[in-house]
Amino acid sequence: MLKIGDFSKLSRISIRMLRHYDALGLLVPKSIDTFNSYRYYNEEQLQIAARIIALKDMGFGLSTISEILMKYDDTKALAEFLSIKKTEIEAQAEETKHRLRLLETTISRLRKDDTAMNYNVVLKTLPERYVASVRKVIPSYDQEGLLWNTMMAETSGMNLQPDDPCYSLAIFHDEDYKEQDVDVEIQIALKDQHSNTENVVFKSVPAIEIASAIYKGSYDQITEVNHVVANWVNDNKYEFDGAMFCIYHVSPAQTPNAEEWVTEVCYPVKKQHE
Repeated sequence: MLKIGDFSKLSRISIRMLRHYDALGLLVPKSIDTFNSYRYYNEEQLQIAARIIALKDMGFGLSTISEILMKYDDTKALAEFLSIKKTEIEAQAEETKHRLRLLETTISRLRKDDTAMNYNVVLKTLPERYVASVRKVIPSYDQEGLLWNTMMAETSGMNLQPDDPCYSLAIFHDEDYKEQDVDVEIQIALKDQHSNTENVVFKSVPAIEIASAIYKGSYDQITEVNHVVANWVNDNKYEFDGAMFCIYHVSPAQTPNAEEWVTEVCYPVKKQHE
């Protein structure tokens, strides 16, 4: 039999941690002296201690290690535990790789342009939603209000219930910037379904992965924000996958003060094939 101090040295597990394992029922002493409360282990438990260390090194938590030890002699069950952990660690490694790329590209961009962090680009998924939509070719981008006026006029008596959150956005369908006759679609997310009107189409829109940046203030900034998002997409090995759009979190319809407008510039993207 080994005293706890000797067992600690041989197993390379601290006395404090051995007591913790005892409290968890993970590695319980073979006997405890009722007179002085000394803990004693036998030599066979060194193998269990080694298994605990090995499993911890693989990334398993103590509660899972306890479960594994109960099935350690079942090779099939043990292999299943290890396979699950392997998949988990591979996912973590991929996430770490992604974060490193974000750091590297941002540092590189900052060295070229010290304003690169003025707008922060994030990758996220815009969820599936049901929308009211109006799409037309209008004279120019600053005439987008024509579409909103059309929607309001044709749905004024329909008691539309905005969804929560209420995505209010404009999609710019032309492949590049145009001076006139621009193809623009507006959408607003709704809770309830309705029948189409002359110009308003009600439809479900699938979820989409986007790279986006939010900015506050007038629309004069939009060109600069576009460049920032586009640079992020290229730097981080993504490619464009659809029409660019803007989400209006705070719009002119809510306040005439341009300094209070909050806009999100969004680009649908997909990962490049490596």
